[in-house]
Amino acid sequence: MSRPFPISRRVLTAAILGIAAIIMTRTVIVPAGAAGSMVQEKARVIPPPAVDAPASQAKSETAVLAGGCFWGVQGVFQHVKGVSRAVSGYAGGRKNTANYETVSLGTSRHAESVQVVFDPRQISYGRLLQVFFSVAHDPTQLNRQGPDWGTQYRSTIFPTSAEQERVARAYIAQLDEARAFDSRIVTTIELERAFYEAEDYHQDFLTRNPTHRYIVVNDLPKIEELKRVFPGLYRPIPVLVGSMR
Repeated sequence: MSRPFPISRRVLTAAILGIAAIIMTRTVIVPAGAAGSMVQEKARVIPPPAVDAPASQAKSETAVLAGGCFWGVQGVFQHVKGVSRAVSGYAGGRKNTANYETVSLGTSRHAESVQVVFDPRQISYGRLLQVFFSVAHDPTQLNRQGPDWGTQYRSTIFPTSAEQERVARAYIAQLDEARAFDSRIVTTIELERAFYEAEDYHQDFLTRNPTHRYIVVNDLPKIEELKRVFPGLYRPIPVLVGSMR
């Protein structure tokens, strides 16, 4: 299959796919037509944050979140009402290593991340975190998501303000105390880390490549789960990066 990007991660993914389907506890083998593919569990229904950012009249705010391959995380938030822009990129490392080939090596300290611009009058930061933990990824997986392994796929929140840090820490503590997941949340909170936009070929990847095997198996189910778990937040027409350029 031809790919419009360097193959380092996808070659690794293909090599481990069969083994991972057997040994990973959060996956199942699916029948004909997708033998060896991996299907994520359904979204975990979790309580909303008890501590959230106060009501704001600001027109926009920015959140930066990392939860595995940015294709799916971007795709989820592009379908959330109140989000005006969701951009794939890198956060956690230096500017000169913020490129796909280097980040894929797992030594850059970057995580594949998504910068989410949202209207706090329509959706709160805490509500975005609820979607992040429930639908966008599994926050109990350490340095991996689905078939992707390495620190570049870690679960991380990069607060852009002290208020965001306060809300994120309180919510993680709340979910752990409530035992909302079978294991403790391993999501890290990393402060004062710049976000760097990823290459153009990564932007809007889910929407532009709906038949790509990785998207079909790992990411399209997240969109369906967003619609099922958060029907009031679901927006059928995604807000795309390409439409704003």
